[in-house]
Amino acid sequence: MRFSPLVERISGKGVAAWDIHYAATLAQRTDQDVIILSVGDPDFATPEFITEAAVTALRAGDTHYTDIAGRPDLRGAIAQRYAARLGRPLQAQNVITVAGAQNALFVASLCLLQTGDEVIALDPMYVTYEATLKACGATLVRVECDADSGFRLNADRLKAAITARTRAIFLSNPNNPTGVVLDLEELQAIADLAIAHDVWVVVDEVYESLCYEREHQSLASLPGMENRCVVIGSLSKSHAMTGWRIGWMVAEPTLVAHAETLLLSMLYGLPGFVMQAALAAVVAHDEVTAGMRELYQRRRDLVVSALRDCPGISVLKPDAGMFVLLDVRGTGLSSLDFAWRLYREAKVSVLDAAAFGEPAQGFVRLSFTVADAQLAKACERIKGFVQTLATEPNTQ
Repeated sequence: MRFSPLVERISGKGVAAWDIHYAATLAQRTDQDVIILSVGDPDFATPEFITEAAVTALRAGDTHYTDIAGRPDLRGAIAQRYAARLGRPLQAQNVITVAGAQNALFVASLCLLQTGDEVIALDPMYVTYEATLKACGATLVRVECDADSGFRLNADRLKAAITARTRAIFLSNPNNPTGVVLDLEELQAIADLAIAHDVWVVVDEVYESLCYEREHQSLASLPGMENRCVVIGSLSKSHAMTGWRIGWMVAEPTLVAHAETLLLSMLYGLPGFVMQAALAAVVAHDEVTAGMRELYQRRRDLVVSALRDCPGISVLKPDAGMFVLLDVRGTGLSSLDFAWRLYREAKVSVLDAAAFGEPAQGFVRLSFTVADAQLAKACERIKGFVQTLATEPNTQ
């Protein structure tokens, strides 16, 4: 039998990074004492009023086909929120809803790219970006953000990476896995290059509402970016709705219409009751996310404080999101070996951050999406594991 090589084309190190998470999940399902810190899935339920909106819609028979691009009232509510953020008018025609942020990135890629195009991505990047771009036949060009700089943008490297074949720049802001939030100077550098070279910018902003001390500004708010910036958003992290599978793309109306044509052959619209829940969530965005942000900031500080003085590792305090990077180079182990040994010997699962890009080699990504007591317990296990390593020969 013959199969399409497409799936093989989109596999790789980023996809394989999830093996440790799958192993931990399986162990937890068999009642093993495993603490899973390898995925950004909130440990608490979706706010009740959001769930109730879906239940009410279901009971009212909201189980039929829906608008392919999303219901106008939901698209309008998303547009209204982004209009306030971006400082310019937006309409429902600027928004299309998709089954989660990852699918929104995939749709944007299919609409913008073709074989032979080059796409620049700030590295490290979310693990599935590479697979998404390969599926479109585009060539990924990585621009490294070094660990020594705190994983911040190097504008000179970005400029040097642009060629006549560059079609788009992809980035996440806030970044996953580093938690870095780009400042205005860094955003302006990206915007200036995009305008000068007439390229698109696709920016994943799913963690924008979980910024702590550093304020978030959208790249799409800068002059000249109105018609060349695609913003990806989602309710998964901000409203504890990972399993609802709803996200969106905000862009100029012509691109949105192009994406709608594509979705006609892919999803044919999201479930109506899910969109009713999403509408309730978007309308109450500030009310919900304020509480989420406070909770995650407390957990971030718990991890940073608990592991700050642990010999052999250091903690990179994130500006945003729900992840902390641990620099484990001082243990003498590779980040992959550290992650697997931590899981096997201490029953804590984290991700090898090198899967997100070579600049994160020697780091592991830890999520703070479990209750405080479990998080503190995981930190104690990590410290105990690292102390054990210090007694082994040839680990320093």
